Amino acid sequence: MTDTPPRLSRLTFHGPLSEPRAARMVQRLAVTRPRTVLDIGCGWGELLLRILDAAPDAKGTGIDVNGEDLARARRGAEARGLADRVEFVEEPALATRRGPADVVLCLGASQALSTAERPTAEALRELRRMVSEGGRVLLGEGFWERPPTEAELSGMWPGAGADDHDSLAALLDLAVEAGFRPEWTETASPEEWEEFESAYQADAEVWLAGNPGHPLAAETRERLDRHRGQWMSYRGVLGLAYLTLVPVTG
Repeated sequence: MTDTPPRLSRLTFHGPLSEPRAARMVQRLAVTRPRTVLDIGCGWGELLLRILDAAPDAKGTGIDVNGEDLARARRGAEARGLADRVEFVEEPALATRRGPADVVLCLGASQALSTAERPTAEALRELRRMVSEGGRVLLGEGFWERPPTEAELSGMWPGAGADDHDSLAALLDLAVEAGFRPEWTETASPEEWEEFESAYQADAEVWLAGNPGHPLAAETRERLDRHRGQWMSYRGVLGLAYLTLVPVTG
């Protein structure tokens, strides 16, 4: 009987992002020859580390409030020989004084930059402040593929509402209003979503199947079933956009 369910060992990225798409993103950002890279809500910093690998003159900083994820990030930096070029810091991103940086990553973390109920617009303004002139922001942000029904919303996260996200077109308009031009617009595919959501649960599902009588089994089962129900409610409705944004000068 294993003591506790394992956590997220099958995920490379903490989001619906495939290896081919990640490679293209890294190449697109590395070709700008950044000297500094800042990752907001970095988690275990996989994309940040790959950019540093591809941009040998760059140094990076990742900030997050999850100490366990940051420990994984530091192990990854050590394993890649990048520990002397990257710092992972446990601190909140709200009103951060870090930056400006040549590349700023914010993947699924816009809520860390704003206290507003709809944080995207304020987060984009903060990202514009944090990026160097001529630099790039890579924003990963949710959007509605189509308006959700009331039944779908009722199965999502607690308090989910139709105004929680914008359409992709409205999201791009917000980026332009914040002082960016979109260099590249792409969205996570259904296959990427399925890979992410399955891998997100897989470790704990296998553990639960082998440990049904464990003291943590009931809690783990409830968590897994709840998340699966949420996924089935937003599957095909919630999208994730990856926007490579260029700051407008002047």
